[in-house]
Amino acid sequence: MTQNNLSPFNTLLEIEHRSKASAVGLPQQAEVKRPWSGIGFKIGDLQMVSAVGDVKEILHFPRVTTIPGTKSWVKGMANVRGNLIPIIDLNGYLGKKLTNLNTNSRVLIINNADLWAGLLVDQVLGLKHFFDDEQTAQKPELDEALDPYLPSGYQKDNDNWYVFSMKTLAENPEFYQVSI
Repeated sequence: MTQNNLSPFNTLLEIEHRSKASAVGLPQQAEVKRPWSGIGFKIGDLQMVSAVGDVKEILHFPRVTTIPGTKSWVKGMANVRGNLIPIIDLNGYLGKKLTNLNTNSRVLIINNADLWAGLLVDQVLGLKHFFDDEQTAQKPELDEALDPYLPSGYQKDNDNWYVFSMKTLAENPEFYQVSI
């Protein structure tokens, strides 16, 4: 290292200049893909996914107390950590055959400020991740009962995943009409 008569500040400027001149640039990512994550589940043969923030918890089917005078899709009330939560059969609510309880059946607890409810589904398929370029507007060609709850979907590995809006479900007045 040679000794020079530069001030400490000018020495630092000289070091910065030499560093920038010999620096190798970092690789650039040309395209930014925004991920979207959700909880995958099945109702019937359809693969659904709801935003991670819309599902507070996933449970095995809890012990429920049936409520007389309610529709068949209302399974009853369950005590979940001191909170009484209605358990709703999502298949039944949507006008389909009621869910057959088995080892795969799960209850999704809705995370909504206005509603605490458990939705019985056929199976939970875990956390699913999608990117914008996998999004599709294609909806299943089934009855109209599902249509308001499916704003969009994703297609990944030749599988269709329909986004199920828990918010739309919680805002639907029909969801609260449980008495016979």
